[in-house]
Amino acid sequence: MHTIYLDHTATTPLDPRVLEAMQPYFGDRFGNASSAHRYGRQAKDALEEARARIAVAIGAKPAEVMFTSGGTESDNIAILGVLNAARRRRRNHLLTEAAEHHAVLDTCLHLRDEGVDVAVLGVDQHGSVAAEAVEERLRSETALVTIMHANNEVGTIQPIAEICRIARARGVPVHTDAVQSIGKIPLHVDDLGVHLLTITAHKINGPKGIGALYIRRETEWEPVFHGGGQERGRRPGTENVSLAVGFAAAVGLATEEREIMMPRVERLRDSLQRQLQDAFPGMVVNGHPDRRLPHLLSVSFDSRVMPMEGEMLIANLDLEGIAASSGSACTSGSVQPSHVLLAMGREERTAKATVRFSFGRGNSEDDVAVVKEAMQRIVARMHRAAQ
Repeated sequence: MHTIYLDHTATTPLDPRVLEAMQPYFGDRFGNASSAHRYGRQAKDALEEARARIAVAIGAKPAEVMFTSGGTESDNIAILGVLNAARRRRRNHLLTEAAEHHAVLDTCLHLRDEGVDVAVLGVDQHGSVAAEAVEERLRSETALVTIMHANNEVGTIQPIAEICRIARARGVPVHTDAVQSIGKIPLHVDDLGVHLLTITAHKINGPKGIGALYIRRETEWEPVFHGGGQERGRRPGTENVSLAVGFAAAVGLATEEREIMMPRVERLRDSLQRQLQDAFPGMVVNGHPDRRLPHLLSVSFDSRVMPMEGEMLIANLDLEGIAASSGSACTSGSVQPSHVLLAMGREERTAKATVRFSFGRGNSEDDVAVVKEAMQRIVARMHRAAQ
């Protein structure tokens, strides 16, 4: 069966050029980057070169980039590290928004259980949070604002630069989860004004199991883990040199090819959106109409017009050889409706009847035609079965 992969927001295939860059560090260049001998120095040099390449890509200094195990860890230690430091100054207030990834939301809810005053801002029908809402909720006790750069389910790009200008004027640091942004849209820490920024490798054809956290030099932040001097004492544990090298290679390729790749996948996304809208009048497009990631299309079937079971849609697409999802990869196995779509005001049954398509390097216009025809067959079949 010919298969079509349209779930690049969940993860991406490893680019052969990235694997080639990593290969030596699975073999002869096996040294521990903390060792003083030549094997260790060789590993350390590769690690620091990878760090420098990633720093350049986001406009940071190499010393401000810390390797982690991925986006979830980066989000956790960004928030926990700032709050740990802020509590010493009796700052115990945290601002986030309702459509965040669970790596942020669940961390904030954990802190609420620990006594932190957590404010969760609402979003509009496009999934966007207003900078004015952030300004209204800032207090002298606010320790951190954490709002994602681009939403992983609907693609909405948040006004982070404006939020940062407001927060910095009040002396409040801002963290943003930019896992979905890197390699897709311009990402520069000074242009945004953020103090902390989360990225990961496997969303840009890099390896799984490695991410990074940017921490601006003047940011008050305390380590969450203890036990070694690696990563300048901020994250102990033997560094994964092979994955760091792969991460840097993936970031470099994504950055270099972005101006060619993103317009191409945006055309594919827009083509599929037009064809599905023509085929299904009861379908709604999720996310901001303009400020949206170029490769992502989230659609829901309006329960008032076309009642539909989202899980069955995804299962039937899979039977047709098409890999898509209902939303976040971290919650796609859940029967619960998307918290993002509910926060945007979608009715529960509509939120459940959602499909997220996300394009990547291997997709073509032929894929769009196949998906549209498959969706027509599936929806017609499901409609007959429901009668």
